[in-house]
Amino acid sequence: MPVEEIHNVTDLTAATVVGQLAVRIYRPSPADRLPVIVFFHGGGWVLCDLDSHDGLCRSLANSTGSVIVSVDYRRAPESRYPAAVEDCYAATAWVAENAEELRVDPARLALVGDSSGGNLAAAVALMARDRATPAIALQVLLYPVVDDDFETASYRAFGDDHYLTRAAMEWYWDQYVPPADRQQPYAAPLRNADLAGVAPALVLVAECDPLHDEGLAYAARLTEAGVPTAVMDYAGGFHGFLSLAPVLPAGRAALAAVGASVRSRLDSLPAGYR
Repeated sequence: MPVEEIHNVTDLTAATVVGQLAVRIYRPSPADRLPVIVFFHGGGWVLCDLDSHDGLCRSLANSTGSVIVSVDYRRAPESRYPAAVEDCYAATAWVAENAEELRVDPARLALVGDSSGGNLAAAVALMARDRATPAIALQVLLYPVVDDDFETASYRAFGDDHYLTRAAMEWYWDQYVPPADRQQPYAAPLRNADLAGVAPALVLVAECDPLHDEGLAYAARLTEAGVPTAVMDYAGGFHGFLSLAPVLPAGRAALAAVGASVRSRLDSLPAGYR
């Protein structure tokens, strides 16, 4: 599919507390101290990489006016939980610590992830709260995986005959973390007993997605915990439809809406906001 032109794309190796991590940095303009988004790609913690989500990251950088740092975290089954989430947290901390060199504003740092990347973004937001650093201005969860309940109404309605199936999700979960360990606080964020104090959230869900109901449930839990939370619920949307924005009008419109919302939220925060 065609990808958007962007001011600059750079591949770097980040020296983090967990080791060397490959990152790809998308800069929409030459301006300094832009907001910064740390992006975690989906793929069931098993598939995909920096290249698979290159088009989505270009679009997000342009539409949000933010620098995107896309993270090449370790994947299952070779590296099981908590490898991926620790990589994502370490990369986020690296961005905050190296903001001056990256020419970004660490006070306007957001997390974005799609599908299993949404799981990782939600988990990193919880880790940042629990570890008291870095400051996260916003978490954007795009049709996120937040629980392993395969009996929700949306799983029953759409788990057998659409792009993402129940069988696939069961397999992905088994590769990432065995059932006995899914009570860990950062494995299945919906199971976390306390969501208070995490970053404000934007949660996007799609009607014809098995993950639809768990995304809504997580948004409701965040709201109940006093976390400012907005929901975008797309009628007729299916899992992964944002990545088809170049050829799918509904995906293009939704991605533009996400970009505009994120831009508005981050631009409303003054530099130095904590």
